[in-house]
Amino acid sequence: MSAISSSEISSLLEPVNAFLQCNTPDAWLDEAKKEENLRMLLTDHLICELKAAQSAMYLLRRYVADEETSKVLLGWLKPYEDFTYRHVGDWQSLNTKHLSKSVFNVDGLDSVKKDMLDKMVMLIKEELHHFYQVLEIMHRLGFEYKSVTSSRYANGLLKHVRTYEPEKLVDKLICGAYIEARSCERFAKLAPHVSNELGKFYVSLLRSEARHFEDYLTLAAAISPVDIAERVSLFGDVEKQLIKTPDEEFRFHSGFPAIESLMA
Repeated sequence: MSAISSSEISSLLEPVNAFLQCNTPDAWLDEAKKEENLRMLLTDHLICELKAAQSAMYLLRRYVADEETSKVLLGWLKPYEDFTYRHVGDWQSLNTKHLSKSVFNVDGLDSVKKDMLDKMVMLIKEELHHFYQVLEIMHRLGFEYKSVTSSRYANGLLKHVRTYEPEKLVDKLICGAYIEARSCERFAKLAPHVSNELGKFYVSLLRSEARHFEDYLTLAAAISPVDIAERVSLFGDVEKQLIKTPDEEFRFHSGFPAIESLMA
């Protein structure tokens, strides 16, 4: 068990737990603690970090970047996607890639879009740094990277997103907030039950991930023409159902482990 201050975790989790509508079921944690599931957890965590960066990149390309900058962004992210989805490239070379706000033309951007630019660029940098850190841990543990199928979680949230603007953007931001908050909560759940190195790593992630969920909510509130409380509540209920109902696949964001998966 890693030497982690419970008071530190409680302080970091206070806003997260106030936001989420349910805790992770004990049955999920029981599965997550099993040594044979560590490779799966790390692999899915790795992919989730990239998807978080991709989601933030989509927001920049869709709402902030011009056509030329959008192409630059796609090229910048491509090595990470090639490695993860197409098994092309050397993972150790990914740490040399750096995103800069200098590629963006900020002339004419309103204050909300400038805030989105600042927050999303920082988020992308942090998520891809975490991506690399997970790869380093997997390498030290002797876990070769192999793709895994996605869980139902993110798509289960996103299918409730409205199709018209600015409501579509507001809903996507709220979904992002829930994904980041749930990640936080699960890092804290896992930290006392893994190696000291991995436990410290998970606790270190709480600080940035907790800020990420709040950044998403701040942007959603600034963009929405009406109070976002109703949409936050709606997606909170959807997220709760995804976490508390039976899930056939065990993943980092999966729900209550189905009986069939427990017997597999």
